[in-house]
Amino acid sequence: MTTASPPAVVVLPDAGPLITLAYADALDLLLKPGWPLQIVDMVLHEVTRNATPTSEKIGQWVERQSTPIVATRAYQHYRAAQVSGVTPPNKANLGEIAIQEAMHELALTSPATTGVFLFEDHKIARASFLLPVNCRKISTRAWLLFLEDKGWIASATEVERSAIAQGRNFSRLRFPP
Repeated sequence: MTTASPPAVVVLPDAGPLITLAYADALDLLLKPGWPLQIVDMVLHEVTRNATPTSEKIGQWVERQSTPIVATRAYQHYRAAQVSGVTPPNKANLGEIAIQEAMHELALTSPATTGVFLFEDHKIARASFLLPVNCRKISTRAWLLFLEDKGWIASATEVERSAIAQGRNFSRLRFPP
């Protein structure tokens, strides 16, 4: 009798979780479950394009981890507009569009793989953020509670407090409830 191997899982963080975990000096928590991590190109651009308290830290961490960057059409269009001197598309929602694009590509090319989308933005919690059936959206707080429940971190609250103490305006969103 053969035992089925556990389903493949890939973690795709949005900008908010990256920023919060960088404030808490806890980016490595994205790797705790041992699942592959991928960063969407537009999200990486969002968190590194301007000098912020976390931009360099995130960029260097992604590079040190040799984190695969998921290329998206959303980012390609954004860059092409910048290069050609055309006003780029409104970047306010491009990260979310790029994440959705990456998740839909995952659903089409690797339907047995579960995409875990980490977010912190209230607008993503809306039902209008369409997810394929093999993808899950989880807030930063829920991720931290998951890690605590598994015994991989001592306290989700301490990570949150650390981020807040370092200046992060951490989302009060609780999802899933």
